Amino acid sequence: MFSHVFVGITDFARAFGFYSVLMDTLGLRLKFRDNDACWAGWMTADAPRPLFVISKPHDGRPATVGNGQMLALLAPDRATVDRAHAAALAHGGACEGPPGLRPHYHADYYGAYFRDPDGNKLCVCCHTPETTLARQTAG
Repeated sequence: MFSHVFVGITDFARAFGFYSVLMDTLGLRLKFRDNDACWAGWMTADAPRPLFVISKPHDGRPATVGNGQMLALLAPDRATVDRAHAAALAHGGACEGPPGLRPHYHADYYGAYFRDPDGNKLCVCCHTPETTLARQTAG
């Protein structure tokens, strides 16, 4: 559905430090990093797209947070949601909702919410029932 998602940042080094830990926790790999152009992008291990890209805005003006905008990243299991939330907070993020079930979305929605150092709202979530996850790891 998506080619790429672009998140505006103000301080490339700070943002790269935050997102590199978060993306590593989610099993995404760095596709490119250009310190001079102040941008970087991550992808899944098995496909070149979609990309998750951070950069200073191309128009040269400061990055700003969109009211009501949020990006949700998919985690393979609930433990990864927990680890991603902890990593985000340990690297400059701010909690917007701790990891847990959100049954008002659906019975198996497990998510955590936080803001990056620039204030962009992010979610990491898993939609897989815990029983399915247990069967997958058991064999």
